[in-house]
Amino acid sequence: MTQYRIAILSATGAVGSELLRLLDEREFPVAAIRLLASPRSQGKALTFRGDHMPVMAVQESSFEGVDLAFFSAGAEAARKWSPVAQEAGATVIDNSSAFRMEPNVPLIIPEINWHKARKETKYYPVGNCTGIILAMTLAPLRKFGHFRRIVVSTYQSASGAGARAVHELEEQARAFARGDELKPNVLPYPILFNLFSHNSPINDAGYNEEEWKVIHEVRKVLEQPELPIEVTCVRVPVQRAHSMSVNVEFDSPAPSVEAIREAVEAFPGLKLVDDRAANRFPMPMLAAGRDPVLVGRIRKDVSNPNAISLFACGDQLRKGAALNAIQIAEKLVESGYLT
Repeated sequence: MTQYRIAILSATGAVGSELLRLLDEREFPVAAIRLLASPRSQGKALTFRGDHMPVMAVQESSFEGVDLAFFSAGAEAARKWSPVAQEAGATVIDNSSAFRMEPNVPLIIPEINWHKARKETKYYPVGNCTGIILAMTLAPLRKFGHFRRIVVSTYQSASGAGARAVHELEEQARAFARGDELKPNVLPYPILFNLFSHNSPINDAGYNEEEWKVIHEVRKVLEQPELPIEVTCVRVPVQRAHSMSVNVEFDSPAPSVEAIREAVEAFPGLKLVDDRAANRFPMPMLAAGRDPVLVGRIRKDVSNPNAISLFACGDQLRKGAALNAIQIAEKLVESGYLT
């Protein structure tokens, strides 16, 4: 089997660490790996397949001889280093928003739209984590007819804001136990025993940046550029895994609950969790650290004969980020596109 020379930019971050774990777990054919980060992380070491690997500061020569470069360093770094990596001959899989909405750039979720990939493409963005979980949830429902409108409320974990936000949630729990004041530093408000609108800038239309990404990226992935989507994104005191309440309105009468359950069970990357008798449905504790997006609470919308409601949870560090990146890489290998 052909093996590939890999680089990971921002290897010390939450997504970079998850990429390392998944490359190992999924036995991706790695000939050599180069761990890259900003100069402040130089000198650290990470473990990959039992070996301690040094972290190096990214520079112009970092991508020489690299076949595949995973980026998880943010949009500014992607704009700077992606052209450098591609010029050196690497295919880039980027977890930032830098180029996601460019018309000629495919936004791939392998289970949904791999047909948009091309052998000549050398840059693949990974979509917004919430958008990926929503698109995965909606994908099997397309067989039942055209979507008229999607309404979504999200419940997004602290880890979506990075490892420092998770630490802040944990520290606030310890502070509460001591009787101390809950002091926010990473997030704008205390996250323990609280929830608040997603901590991203608000645009002129009144939507925050996260909501705007979800709307436009899901439209692009599903190839429905005019699909009406209404989203409210909220940060909640959960360590890991995002959740969402989803209402789907069709152009015609909604399918049966049993038909939806069967469609979810048959779709790769989804797992049905829908036990009414036990009142057991998707929850972050079940989704955290797991690959599938969990779907349940499936029911007819009693206010609209054309609509159904459901609840979904997904680990935003795995399917919402690192796993989707690895799956793109696996499909590139499988398709013979990675040369």
